[in-house]
Amino acid sequence: MFMPKEMKFFDLFDKQTATMLEAAQYFVEIITKPEINRNTLDKMHSIEHRGDENTHTIINTLNESFLTPFDREDIMELANYMDDVIDGIHLITNRMYLYKIENPSEETKKLAEIIKKSVEALQIAVTALRNNKKMKDTLRQCIEINRLENLADEIRDGAISRLLNDPNTEPLFAIKQKEIWETAELVTDSCEKVANVLESILVKNN
Repeated sequence: MFMPKEMKFFDLFDKQTATMLEAAQYFVEIITKPEINRNTLDKMHSIEHRGDENTHTIINTLNESFLTPFDREDIMELANYMDDVIDGIHLITNRMYLYKIENPSEETKKLAEIIKKSVEALQIAVTALRNNKKMKDTLRQCIEINRLENLADEIRDGAISRLLNDPNTEPLFAIKQKEIWETAELVTDSCEKVANVLESILVKNN
């Protein structure tokens, strides 16, 4: 059945959130292993590449469409911020590979779980955009994403404080760990930015 181009955006968003979730789930999986090898990194890079392709498809569809389900600026922001989430997860994986980090810390594992939960909430929120009657579902998930981002802040700050105030911490190790935790927290920031755009769309269209 022919689908108007303006409705195809929802399918494209759903495809991107599925790619986001794949990246988040794989990140949780790989940090339970003692090391990140080249094969691990290549698989994450493949997911990240698909995320880029999804983003390009959304933007190309936007350029070719006269009618859109909501503001063009909001569509652009959604596409870019969702891509940022995937890019951020890929960046953490790459850093852990380059730094040869073995046995990831408990804080890293907690942040990975928060990223996964945030992306799961985003997937529900984005899917609910198709139906105005599900506005409360989107708002509920956006609130949860904000809560998770605040929790990620607390974990990052606590981890860095303990690390830097431990006299036995090696400086190079501290630099590596601090960057991993800060990058992970930035992924939750990107999730929150997606949530903020979703809230803006609801305000404008209801």
